[in-house]
Amino acid sequence: MSKHSVVITGGGGYLGHRLGCALNEKGLKVTLFDIRKPIENFPKEITFLQGDVRSYSDVEDALKNANCVFHIASYGMSGREQLNRRLIEEVNVTGTENVIQACLKIGVPRLVYTSTFNVVFGGQVIKNGNETLPYLPLHLHPDYYSKTKSIAEMAVLKANGMKLENGSDVLRTCALRPAGIYGPGEQRHLPRIVSYIERGIFKFVYGDVNSLVEFVHVDNLVAAHIIAADALTAEKNYRASGQPYFISDGKPVNNFEFFRPLVEGLGYRFPTVRLPISLIYFFAFLTEMFHFLIGPAYNFQPLLTRTEVYKTGVTHYFSLEKAKQDLGYKPQSYNLDEVVEWFKLKGHGKKSCPKSFTNAIWNVLLIMVLTLIVLSYIPVVGL
Repeated sequence: MSKHSVVITGGGGYLGHRLGCALNEKGLKVTLFDIRKPIENFPKEITFLQGDVRSYSDVEDALKNANCVFHIASYGMSGREQLNRRLIEEVNVTGTENVIQACLKIGVPRLVYTSTFNVVFGGQVIKNGNETLPYLPLHLHPDYYSKTKSIAEMAVLKANGMKLENGSDVLRTCALRPAGIYGPGEQRHLPRIVSYIERGIFKFVYGDVNSLVEFVHVDNLVAAHIIAADALTAEKNYRASGQPYFISDGKPVNNFEFFRPLVEGLGYRFPTVRLPISLIYFFAFLTEMFHFLIGPAYNFQPLLTRTEVYKTGVTHYFSLEKAKQDLGYKPQSYNLDEVVEWFKLKGHGKKSCPKSFTNAIWNVLLIMVLTLIVLSYIPVVGL
């Protein structure tokens, strides 16, 4: 990338922070824009600007003098966040429209949008899919996050080629559709998984043992963002202009087998009980209904949502050929060893002492809940 000023919305998050540090190392002037500061420290050369993508004035202030915007900010990807529809739409749809309009008004020529696999996936089996797949019809999305990310991606790609108000050029955009992100220090998914392991809740797996999904290491995804921004320049013949790209490590794997090294690396036994995905989906449905009823009084973290069941238990993986050909994307090989070490350094891992009383209570409650679900599930599915 040429030496210019870049802005990263969602720069306080895991990916935004890592991308900012990588761009800073390349000598670019970087501004991290987010409602919260990054948990990790960042170089003094990087500017942090606190603001909200839902506020157009905040966005416009953040984008002044930028040559490229990486729009990563989003809400509602997992857990109880998935159930807050109002905030999901405000951040994912309104926030994205604010970024597009600010780019056009100020004259920012490049916009790289961080999308998701879910714009085409809604629980159906997809094997080696590519970018010719149509968007999943909006009414078929099983969760509001995926629906709003789809709306936002379409808006970003539609904005490609629009004239900038200062008359200097046109806006060029592209969208990256990453798989589930992992890496040391990831704060959204991995801590939740480790908490389930340590509390004794991770006692079973589900779905077909041959089901395959994908993941992407944060450093591969950071590299993809950098080369995507390059591919929106004249030097690269604007070849990414108006294009979406699937991004992953390129290694389809069973979701639970992927996490086996994490479970065993922290000293725990990997579950041997495998339950049908339909049963777990029903459990997730009941959990969501329970959250809907008591959420206003107690906003607890659901063990699983229906969307998470689909994303972890149903085969869906995609070809990287377009990203390789257009962007020169070359994913590096990673594993969970560094993730295991990161958690150990933070004090996680099985201790030699007996299980705590809290863990024992969790185990009893889990068995009771699963028993009740099975009893109610049997007449529903006609077993």
